[in-house]
Amino acid sequence: MGPIIVVETTKGTFAFETYQADAPVAMAHIVDLVKRGFYDGQRVHRAQPGFVVQWGDPRSRDLAREADWGRGVEASSGTPVGVAEMPKARKHTAGAVAMAHTGNPARADSQIFVTLANRPDLNGKYAVIGHIVAGADVPARLERGDVITRMTVRE
Repeated sequence: MGPIIVVETTKGTFAFETYQADAPVAMAHIVDLVKRGFYDGQRVHRAQPGFVVQWGDPRSRDLAREADWGRGVEASSGTPVGVAEMPKARKHTAGAVAMAHTGNPARADSQIFVTLANRPDLNGKYAVIGHIVAGADVPARLERGDVITRMTVRE
C-alpha cells in the first residue's frame, strides 16, 4: 500500500489507502496534486446516489461556472497521467477510489471518484487507485456543490 489520503469535506472526513504499487504513475500524480493544495476548496461536481461521487475540476470553486463543472479539458489540472494503469486485481467495489476520464484511461488527470456500491460494470474501464479505510459513510452523504475543504497525504 501507499500513502493514505485524507479528504475533509463539509459533510465529514474520510480517508483512503492508495494502491501505489498497482498504479504508481497515477498515484504520484494525485499525491503531487494533493500536496500542492489542488483539491482544496473544490466542490463535488457529480453525486449520483448508489453510484458515484466525483470531484477534481478546479472550476468547481466558481459557482458561476457550475454548468461547466466536470466537462471539457479545463475540468482538470491540465497534465494527464499519460498511461493507462488498469490493475486487474482491483475492482470497483463499494468504497473504491478511481480515476475518471473521458474515454481514454491514459488521459485521466485530476478527477477522481468513489463508488458507492459494487459496480462490476466499471471494472477494466477505470483505474482503481485506492479504497476507503475511514469515514466510509461520508461519500454517500455528499451532494453536488458540497466543498472538499482540504485534502492531505499521510505517508
